[in-house]
Amino acid sequence: MNLQDVELDITLNNASRIDQVDFDNLVFGKHYTDHMLICDYVDGQWQTPKITPYGPMQMQPSSKVFHYGQAVFEGMKAFKDDQDKVWLFRPEDNFKRINISSKRMAIPEFPKEYFFSGLKKLLELDHKWVQKGQGNSLYIRPFAMAIENGVSAAPSNAYRFMIICCPAKAYYSEAIKVLIAQEYSRSADGGVGFAKAAGNYGAQFYPTNLAREKGYQQIIWTDAKTHEYLEEAGTMNIFFRIGDKLITAPTSDRILDGITRKSLIDLARHKGVEVEVRRIKVSEIVEAHQNGLLKEIFGTGTAATIAKISGFEYDNKLYDLPEVENPYSVRFKKALQDIQYNRSEDPFNWRFSFED
Repeated sequence: MNLQDVELDITLNNASRIDQVDFDNLVFGKHYTDHMLICDYVDGQWQTPKITPYGPMQMQPSSKVFHYGQAVFEGMKAFKDDQDKVWLFRPEDNFKRINISSKRMAIPEFPKEYFFSGLKKLLELDHKWVQKGQGNSLYIRPFAMAIENGVSAAPSNAYRFMIICCPAKAYYSEAIKVLIAQEYSRSADGGVGFAKAAGNYGAQFYPTNLAREKGYQQIIWTDAKTHEYLEEAGTMNIFFRIGDKLITAPTSDRILDGITRKSLIDLARHKGVEVEVRRIKVSEIVEAHQNGLLKEIFGTGTAATIAKISGFEYDNKLYDLPEVENPYSVRFKKALQDIQYNRSEDPFNWRFSFED
């Protein structure tokens, strides 16, 4: 990636909090690194990006993000190999996607040179927060929001782009059980389901809470029109293994173009596994379970990488999944993480380091 470094306005944090963190017992999203990136859009242009100590910031109660939800975000990870080198995984895809999301939410697209210059400096300053070892990573959260003061129902004229980072371990340590949605929907045709818009996730919380009251950790979302077709699992894309074949729903204006999802499709095909990208009905999954052909279901996403699903409920009936030998969920998670941690060859050129 040939990029020209952008001059940044840098204020260093001279009192690191890293010694206050128990890296062996992390709670996801509780601790943040010493620095963050801030860049404001004012008078029709993005200003000089700033690196500042992580901490509170002031905003007016009338900032439009609070009233109309004009906000988007991304999720990325940095990994450290055994030689203390820091690697990113397909960062250009994240950059492209946040601008796709921004465009849908009428937020000005962020310059590529600003994004990568700021990220490079953050990782340079806070590299000690990227811990070595299996399961350890630095979760990177770029986001943009409307900051113009005013409660008129119109797009903002001012925005703030930020990047914050937090150390992370495995998001799901055990297999999860899910509820297939028959009433609530995550997104609809013509909507913003394909974008990482903040409101998409806020709208999921209530039905997910209802599922948790029944003992399920997540929901498998179905299409809004008929609730017949399986689409996503919680905040993840979803895969079904019927026999030795993997099936996943196609991306659309309802379904996020997950970076882990498309990486797994390429990886599986590279390993000789047949992958079908097509619409799949709930009835097909139930029938495959009844016939003993449904071997695995798993979700994919940046935070979880691959999350194994041990069972699902549909029509008030629980369908437990079998334990299979050499499951795809384990096999492909290892192959993916071997690339991310620089433990194997990377035939896809997904791995990226600013140190190269």
